[in-house]
Amino acid sequence: MLAAGFWNDQEAAQEVISKVKLAKSVVEPIDQAQEAIEEIQTFLELAEEGGEEELLPEIEEASEQATKRLDALEFQVMLGGEMDSANAFLTVQAGAGGVDAADFTEMLERMYLRWAEQKGFRPEVISREDADEAGIRSATLHVSGPFAYGWLKAERGVHRLVRISPFDSQSRRQTSFAAVEVTPEFDDQADIEVDMGDVRVDTYRAGGAGGQHVNKTDSAVRMTHEPSGVVVQCQNERSQHKNRAIAFSMLKAKLYELREREKDEELQKMYSEKGEIAWGSQIRSYVIHPYQMVKDHRTKHETGNTQAVFDGDLDEFMEEYLRSKTPQ
Repeated sequence: MLAAGFWNDQEAAQEVISKVKLAKSVVEPIDQAQEAIEEIQTFLELAEEGGEEELLPEIEEASEQATKRLDALEFQVMLGGEMDSANAFLTVQAGAGGVDAADFTEMLERMYLRWAEQKGFRPEVISREDADEAGIRSATLHVSGPFAYGWLKAERGVHRLVRISPFDSQSRRQTSFAAVEVTPEFDDQADIEVDMGDVRVDTYRAGGAGGQHVNKTDSAVRMTHEPSGVVVQCQNERSQHKNRAIAFSMLKAKLYELREREKDEELQKMYSEKGEIAWGSQIRSYVIHPYQMVKDHRTKHETGNTQAVFDGDLDEFMEEYLRSKTPQ
């Protein structure tokens, strides 16, 4: 990074910075845990020389810090899957519930954007389809950061919202659903082969509600893998070339997910349930009326602070799920 001309190639520079962040995310928890243990040892040596009672508060505080850092290190080990360290693509899609479902999908999009920003990740909306009345039908985010996929894979599944509908003139309670899909991003060396003869590529003009972000050229790209029926699209970049590259990376990610689904019983179950984004298949419920609660049905973890969750406070839910999947 200190080399002359390092910043001349922005894409290459960002790649190096991403590798540095990943390396630090692995090494720093170990260093911090080691420092905490050494601090306790220092206090214990001083206590043996005299003044044990005076040092007791410092020893207790150092022990608490060491416990926290060892817990963080233990959690880091849980992010040891084949692709856990990779960047991620996250897609939210409206399900049953009409306008409320579209609005809920937009709420989830904002929730994940806030979570990613709070983690120090770099989130970017690469595809978005607005609904007719309010909210969105779907959106795809690209989340860059160390272990982004390892964290976000805990969110994969159907999510349910219960509230008084702001779109109902009679103010009735409404239940709506949205699905979240998460796939890892692959680099050019990934062991995922795609025969472009099986892929139909369509280009179209990107647009948004109210005529915003409308390109004057057909820069948006949609790819359809005809043998599997997988469809991906990207419209964020002004360059068709960049959109094509991102769409191809998403296609590889979804084909990888298909391959993993065949091997993983839990993924098979989840995707068969997600065929209908509706009642009975949800992994998490967000209840705003008649009481306030967010509950994960897989781990039973819950909180009454629904606003904090919608503002991106998701770490505890993700950690509980990842702990539940780690062999004891």
